[in-house]
Amino acid sequence: MSEPGEPRQTQEWRGRFFEDFAVGDVYRSWLGRTVNEADNVWFSNLTMNTNQMHFNREYAGQTEFAQPLVVSTFTLALVVGLSVRDTSENAVANLGWSDIKLPKPVFVGDTLWAVSEVQSVRESGSRPNCGIVGIQTKGVNQRDEVVIEFARSFMIFKRDAPELASRTGRRR
Repeated sequence: MSEPGEPRQTQEWRGRFFEDFAVGDVYRSWLGRTVNEADNVWFSNLTMNTNQMHFNREYAGQTEFAQPLVVSTFTLALVVGLSVRDTSENAVANLGWSDIKLPKPVFVGDTLWAVSEVQSVRESGSRPNCGIVGIQTKGVNQRDEVVIEFARSFMIFKRDAPELASRTGRRR
């Protein structure tokens, strides 16, 4: 404990490590992110998505949605990103995504959060300093409607992995 007048040293959040995961754990991102029009148009342009449903308001206005839809791959990328702080900040690599579903549309102005549930945890067979975690993630909007859901697996460092020493500033 610090003496009065001495600066306090606080523990920085460094993300979860392999040992921190247990099947059934649920993490909801504390940050939400509102999708804006630039996100949708830029992502359409960057990925060369020429479907007018994403950037032509007049065209989209004549559809059942009456407005442009946010590109679904942007929704996937955003929700994965929102989940990183809680799940894969210390990951070596993503290993796969599967079972991607889009039950509700996303529109400009929607705010999204990620909710991830741990489905599996196991040691890596090829890297002794890592483990494999499988999660099911849902993206939810401001009305708590699920707009995307998917399974994802990633390889993640164990807390004492030597590869982390320089990244975390720990001295051995």
